[in-house]
Amino acid sequence: MTYKLGKRTIRIPDSDIARSVEKLGITRDEAIQMWLEDEGYLENEEQEALERKAKENRITATIHQASAVDVQKKTQKERVRKEDPTKELIIAKTAEFLKEYAENVTIINVGKLISFKIGDDDYEFNLIRKRKPKK
Repeated sequence: MTYKLGKRTIRIPDSDIARSVEKLGITRDEAIQMWLEDEGYLENEEQEALERKAKENRITATIHQASAVDVQKKTQKERVRKEDPTKELIIAKTAEFLKEYAENVTIINVGKLISFKIGDDDYEFNLIRKRKPKK
């Protein structure tokens, strides 16, 4: 809906007005006035006083920076890599094979990644095992 406020024409979403009327049990005119006050088109002394009081008490700062008094950061557990002999074997054999055709063959991750160079181009070989589909 469009609302004329002095020389200004303001578009107010009908859904906001309908929601306010339904949830708060107010008239359509009251809902329009409330929307204009919330969006800063009109001033409401009571609302301004409450905002000033909240700023003085730093209520919003407390809400946005809320934390417990004795905050202890969790220490990250050391990740233990699961042994996977099949993938390690594939990576080792592939690295051996690549040494015949490529240079700078490096196993970056024992069960996953090989880096090598052929000519001027750098390559990485990334081994990924697919999970079995769920039944």
